[in-house]
Amino acid sequence: MMQPSPRPPTSSAVSTAPVTFYPTRKETRSTCCYCGVGCGVIITSEGKQIVDVKGDPEHPANAGRLCSKGATLHLTTKLDARALYPERRLSRDLPRDRVDWDTALDHVVDRFADIIQTHGPDAVAFYISGQLLTEDYYVFNKLAKGLIGTNNVDTNSRLCMSSAVAGYKATLGADAPPACYEDIEQTNCLFIAGSNTAFAHPVLFRRIEDAKAKNPALKVVVVDPRRTDTAQFADLHLAILPGTDVALFNGLLHVMLWEGLLDMAYIRHHTEGFEALKETVREYTPKMVADICGIGEKDIIQAAKWFGAGPTLSLYCMGLNQSIHGTEKNAALINLHLATGQIGIPGAGPFSLTGQPNAMGGREVGGMANLLSGHRDLANAAHRAEVAQLWGIPEVPAQPGKTAVEMFEALKTGEIKAIWIACTNPAHSMPDLNPVLSALQHAELVVLQDAFNNTESNAYADVVLPATTWGEKEGTVTNSERRITRVRQAVPNPGETRHDWETVVDFAQRLERKLGKANLLFQYPDTESIFNEHRETTRERDLDISGLSYHILETQGPQQWPFKAGATQGQARLYGDGVFQTASGKAQFMRAVYKGTADKPDARHPFHLLTGRLRDQWHGMSRTGTLAQLYQHAEEPVVSMHADDMQRRQIKNGDIVNIRNKRGNLVIKVQQSNEVKPAELFIPMHWGSQHMQGLGVNALMPSAFDKNSKQPELKHTAVNVEKLQLPWQMTVMRKCNQPHLMADIRPMLAKFDYATLGLYGRGDGMLILRVAHKTAPDASLIATLDGLLGMVEGAPMLQLDDVKRGISKRILVEAAQVTGVRLIGETLAAEWLKQVMVEGAFTDAVRKWALAPLAAPPTGQKTRGKIVCNCLDVSENEIIDTCQMGADLATLQAKLKCGTSCGSCKPELLRLVNQYGKNHG
Repeated sequence: MMQPSPRPPTSSAVSTAPVTFYPTRKETRSTCCYCGVGCGVIITSEGKQIVDVKGDPEHPANAGRLCSKGATLHLTTKLDARALYPERRLSRDLPRDRVDWDTALDHVVDRFADIIQTHGPDAVAFYISGQLLTEDYYVFNKLAKGLIGTNNVDTNSRLCMSSAVAGYKATLGADAPPACYEDIEQTNCLFIAGSNTAFAHPVLFRRIEDAKAKNPALKVVVVDPRRTDTAQFADLHLAILPGTDVALFNGLLHVMLWEGLLDMAYIRHHTEGFEALKETVREYTPKMVADICGIGEKDIIQAAKWFGAGPTLSLYCMGLNQSIHGTEKNAALINLHLATGQIGIPGAGPFSLTGQPNAMGGREVGGMANLLSGHRDLANAAHRAEVAQLWGIPEVPAQPGKTAVEMFEALKTGEIKAIWIACTNPAHSMPDLNPVLSALQHAELVVLQDAFNNTESNAYADVVLPATTWGEKEGTVTNSERRITRVRQAVPNPGETRHDWETVVDFAQRLERKLGKANLLFQYPDTESIFNEHRETTRERDLDISGLSYHILETQGPQQWPFKAGATQGQARLYGDGVFQTASGKAQFMRAVYKGTADKPDARHPFHLLTGRLRDQWHGMSRTGTLAQLYQHAEEPVVSMHADDMQRRQIKNGDIVNIRNKRGNLVIKVQQSNEVKPAELFIPMHWGSQHMQGLGVNALMPSAFDKNSKQPELKHTAVNVEKLQLPWQMTVMRKCNQPHLMADIRPMLAKFDYATLGLYGRGDGMLILRVAHKTAPDASLIATLDGLLGMVEGAPMLQLDDVKRGISKRILVEAAQVTGVRLIGETLAAEWLKQVMVEGAFTDAVRKWALAPLAAPPTGQKTRGKIVCNCLDVSENEIIDTCQMGADLATLQAKLKCGTSCGSCKPELLRLVNQYGKNHG
């Protein structure tokens, strides 16, 4: 695969960014661009540069709080990894060249028009993102379904939220989360299922911690196979076997039925289908469920009593959604709320947590293959007619569009010829990646509209359309509690980037002319005109925002929907009147029965492999992966494994293993963990081929998907583990004083049996490359690496070469600072030399011992260990030492200041206090 030219040739293109006078320093209200909590932020900028960010104290989602990722957003705004100019290649065997916007868009228009006219509109597809703003989403959807005439527009939300959508619609009649964040303070039982909220939604978890502190009687139940930070916080952890959620929920309903905990009056007046469901759950006795789920009967009964006593608020996420039975899992949990009447009242309700900042907005505008604007269904002829009338077109196509997995399968077979990818990275995030990469490789045209040039998908793009990103965009987003926030532009567009909606509108107008159609559908001078049209599509729908405007959002702050014409505020909770968005007005119980996972462990693949999130990284790391300090809590990819499994297989901490199944393999280091049970493994989903040898854990996941939601089972597969012997080892550390060093080294990862590439430290930090191989590689490869590192003969460095023993070491010293380390054959000193590089000083002790085979610093000090508190740079070993002197959490916070900034580290601090504090043992 040819890579884009690193230095684009001179172009006549002229920046389209308007010339604007900016005061020396200004503040702009916006939102965080990571998870679906929807935190408000205040961006501080100077001229064209964002220089700081803080939580917005007036935003109801976070009241000023930010997590470790959100609090460092301003540090990710460097342009090193940005796509800044349009690029195009005319052949796959050529590099992309920089072109102007007219050339890029006319080329894509010509190719799309030719394919549409030759093969029909369903030969093209759009794969978009829950990170787009609502206005961006709206015009993409209208482009595909309104202008081109294809429903082949789907989104990465298909990978995370579509089962939540299907579950809500099947039971409550509409995709509308009925609860709100305020319910956390008002609940008596918090039931968290399939969500490591402490890592995935940290600011929301701070709210949970506060609620528990104010109300010690609040019961927290966590359902998760792993003993996560969230599970360790719980009063009751139900560590079920992977994929057994439906059995558990049916078992809880069985107990509630027998214990008289159901609200029979509510069931009679406001629901349908309970008698059929009762017959189903009759079988799910505590003993049967305990056997299926691998947990105790007493715990099942206790969880049912707490849930039934209420009010109970359920929070759930990917553990329920990313499953071939995701719709049933969601519906079985919602059944519990309906059966106990715990919905539409303070402190109660089934509350799906969205994973992306605007997955909700995308759902509102119908930006998926089976949806239409305003929560309408594509399969409904009346809904299609309504949207056609609103858009002023003859009809919306009835043929169902391809959903995410189907889309890339069709691209591989040639049914789809061209794909336009926006603001997402399917070459990393899709399941069963090898066929996906083959599809991208053989597609006739791949258009990538993105703000970053460092994603795996970038290599497959024939055309790159550079987009604006956080701090540069304008529009609206909707968070998990249906709250719409105005997003404002803080700094001008860098380079020749354009807003996503602008690119789509420009393309659409050109395509209209090319196809000989009237130039009528895309007359949008700004985002407000798009919002106003979107608003009209919601009128008299469940998400009615006919009373909302940019002016209200700007003067009165973020608002929840529905917000009807004439209203003075939005609605915090839904269904308080017991009327649902179904034909009968009654909620529907779903008969869900337990079925197993897509992949089942067997003698050849005896391990359950689970995936999930890290605390300080997000998605494929195109943004967080550019910031050194966000690697300090988890430096490199590892597989978490239980001590018993390691002992049986004679595996030690740090050993390298091969994780494999029929779809592929992953060579990775092992880390002992008590968070996983025997026969279970865990690998974070963030690491991909930009940071390791191999495609990442998603390549091993099945592409099998839920028949209703079409969401794939990205959470679980079955694998084997084989210990590898890779005697040749190398560790490289280099201060990041060359902006493209990481990109230059990345192609080398594939040349080794094992390799990881990451960052560490504060500020620009340092690059860390760790490598292992069966035999010594060709000397020319090391010479090339040394050249990139600036560690060649004549450079100011300490040097040791022992050819006979295969040892070669380089310690680069510049301006009395250790700025580079390259250790081959013997790498014991890597950890303390890393600390020397962070601290910088080249002391006499370092000079004397740097090349020696020492695993500990020569001064006798311990290495710091991983950084637990990223905000204030407090390490694990410092915390443990303080705990062993008798410190509790308050003492740690007072003495070391850890946990006093964003608070993301507080669950881990509590764990360390419990493990090493004065009462341990």
